[in-house]
Amino acid sequence: MPVFDNLWSELAPIGRHAATGGYRRFAWTSEDAVLREWFASHAAARGLDLTLDRAGNQWAWWGDPDAAVAAGDPGVVIGSHLDSVPDGGAFDGPLGVVSAFAAVDALRADGFTPARPVGVVNFGDEEGARFGVACAGSRIICGALAGERARGLRDGAGVTMAEAMQHSGFAPSSIGPDAETLARIGTFVELHVEQGRALVDLDAPVGLASSIWPHGRWRLDLLGEANHAGTTRLVDRRDPMLNLAAVIQAARSAAERYGAVATVGKVRVEPNGVNAIASAVTAWLDARGPHEDDVRRIAEVVAAAGGVAAIEESFTGDTGFDAPLRDRLSGALGSQLPVLATGAGHDAGILASAGIPTAMLFVRNPTGVSHSPAEYAELDDCHAGVAALTGAVRELAS
Repeated sequence: MPVFDNLWSELAPIGRHAATGGYRRFAWTSEDAVLREWFASHAAARGLDLTLDRAGNQWAWWGDPDAAVAAGDPGVVIGSHLDSVPDGGAFDGPLGVVSAFAAVDALRADGFTPARPVGVVNFGDEEGARFGVACAGSRIICGALAGERARGLRDGAGVTMAEAMQHSGFAPSSIGPDAETLARIGTFVELHVEQGRALVDLDAPVGLASSIWPHGRWRLDLLGEANHAGTTRLVDRRDPMLNLAAVIQAARSAAERYGAVATVGKVRVEPNGVNAIASAVTAWLDARGPHEDDVRRIAEVVAAAGGVAAIEESFTGDTGFDAPLRDRLSGALGSQLPVLATGAGHDAGILASAGIPTAMLFVRNPTGVSHSPAEYAELDDCHAGVAALTGAVRELAS
């Protein structure tokens, strides 16, 4: 499948860190600009009409989506995202975008003419690595992230999302819900690398998603008193790093208690000196599990361990994907694909929560590792994913 292979090799060097081998593709940065240019160039090469929505997400259309909306038969959209977590893997997001272009090419090579328009999307800021809110691009257009709040989000250097957007040439004043864009989406199918080992254990190259676990992110502000590490008696110290240690231990024990997962993966320490007692620590908790109430209880337990309140930055409840759509795709693809739930959040989940019929395809990851340079998918499995996505579009756009 040379189309997929060529597209994949083009993306490989963009934003890759030489020392770690991981990717640093953050929203509204120079690397993000190169990725957006890459997407636009491939849309143009295929004669697809490129549009931006009110969050800056890119849409490349094969056919007229507005005419389809007027006729009451909106389009089929495929795609994913191109941004990454810090030192993330190559496949999380880009696999879905590359596979979408490859599926369009495969359908055209077969002489297929869609009865409904087909769109390829690149959602921006899916990982939330820079501004702290996952799936920001899809949340904004669905109204799940208010424009005012989005504009005011800040990165680690204090740059707001509005400032970053403006620097990149996008008008932040336009940020907000986008009913016109959503109306164009009759169905959304996102292909993604599996972020776990279920398909490895099932010996299957491709699977279908049933649901996304409830998941949330909380900020905990732990305050102390700056002082000298060598002269301050232990009894006189107000060291917030001790609260941080309690928070981390509580996250692990609470996750075990509720059959969930919880992670303190990001910490900011002030003044962050080897010979200084910290004055303040900010920690971020990520918690996910099968039951929404239990996930919220984890946040409460962890906050209590730190002696502070947990400030919710984002939360997504249990998200089930469209079962009739999943059954239809399984039948159309000619095999009983395994069906699995996931603890990873996706733009597909945001669209599903907004009432758009949505499905997800997963491609096997032999390492079972994600958000790491060790994330992987065999080339033959990627090709199987493209074939499944192609079959899905053929079924839905006929």
